[in-house]
Amino acid sequence: MDISIVIPLLNEDESLNELHDWIVKVMQSNRYSYELLFIDDGSTDDSWKVIKSLSEKNPKVKGLRFQKNYGKSQALNAGFKVVTGDVVITMDADLQDSPDEIPELYNLIKSGGFDLVSGWKKKRFDSKIRKNIPSKLFNAAARKTSGLKLHDFNCGLKAYKNEVIKNIDVNGEMHRYIPVLAKNAGFNKITEKVVAHQARKYGVTKFGMERFINGFLDLITIWFLSKFGKRPMHLFGLLGTLTFFIGFCFAFYLGIDKLFFNPTGRLITAKPQFYLAIVAMIIGTQLFLAGFLGELILRTKSDSKRYTISDKINS
Repeated sequence: MDISIVIPLLNEDESLNELHDWIVKVMQSNRYSYELLFIDDGSTDDSWKVIKSLSEKNPKVKGLRFQKNYGKSQALNAGFKVVTGDVVITMDADLQDSPDEIPELYNLIKSGGFDLVSGWKKKRFDSKIRKNIPSKLFNAAARKTSGLKLHDFNCGLKAYKNEVIKNIDVNGEMHRYIPVLAKNAGFNKITEKVVAHQARKYGVTKFGMERFINGFLDLITIWFLSKFGKRPMHLFGLLGTLTFFIGFCFAFYLGIDKLFFNPTGRLITAKPQFYLAIVAMIIGTQLFLAGFLGELILRTKSDSKRYTISDKINS
């Protein structure tokens, strides 16, 4: 199969028919073999009914329905597990991503030899105050932290080699950082392509300003995981040892001073250095134990279920 298209959605029943017809037109005009997977992330409107109706007309349409809203990352993770196309395209269901971009994205993967191609919405139709300016700040921080020179990490329109999506784990709210996850998994042939961005035609955005706060927190998380996720003892153990050593040096100095240089002076417990030494040794011990426990958890953890699928279509 040439292409798998994965579309996570939440309450987008008005746009699904139009989006489906647009995608089918592109697929047929380019003679691609394809599958179209919609993941309903707990919609409360008629989205699932529309998906079922589309699957009856077009057997290439598949669907997964979550029991409740688990988030875009969980939807993508579920979709990545079941698709089989040589090239996997992700896009949003709100018609702001153009299916006309699919052929070029496909060619960049198949002929260009890239592992991942990320869309760049260079010209946007979103609110400058609520979305554009925070997005620029967010992307600048992501570039600095990850080392990837991408302009738009959060663009939903991306193309992947099948091997990429089968070797990354998208959880929490890490869908913003799939290029970083791919890089950390060893897929270094990553580029971007300027794509068309269209004004929202139906409904309202499902994301508020809090997504940028969460985005920055996730950025810190993914930076830590990429550096120390497999070896937490290297960070916490080192910090704990250094902190404990500093505290021990303070305590040793106070003991030597009291025993040999100033035995008749004020009590050790009356000196502020004593409490600094005690606090440093306690914190150092706690950091060391945090690293040790992290190593134990890594070696004993089992995969936990992060979402519940209540219904399926053709998958």
